[in-house]
Amino acid sequence: MSRMISPGMAEGEAVVSPEPIGFYGGIDIDTGIVIEKDHPLEGQCVTGKILVFPRGKGSTVGSYVIYGLQKNQVGPAAVVNEETETIVATGVILAGIPCVDQVDISQFKTGDVLRVDADKGEVEKIR
Repeated sequence: MSRMISPGMAEGEAVVSPEPIGFYGGIDIDTGIVIEKDHPLEGQCVTGKILVFPRGKGSTVGSYVIYGLQKNQVGPAAVVNEETETIVATGVILAGIPCVDQVDISQFKTGDVLRVDADKGEVEKIR
């Protein structure tokens, strides 16, 4: 069973990474574009998307970057993780981004349309 990390609902296109994401230095806070060199999502934009990745990595400044993405209106619509560690949890809660973890992310691929109901801890593939 999935669990709610940050409440809310969102629906949108998934951007899926098989690798962890480091927000500090990994995603441009002004554009929402993944800038980490050689990352599977390098060059892709997370704005308004359901951002699916195993877990965060790197600096605790990543929490502020997640908040900053949302403040700059370029944040993801929701976050889905296998394991939401403290950096991502703090960021999504501060930013008010719906977030669910304990999800088998291998069932999703970039381009899928997902509905996230974090209040119920549910992630559903619509198409």
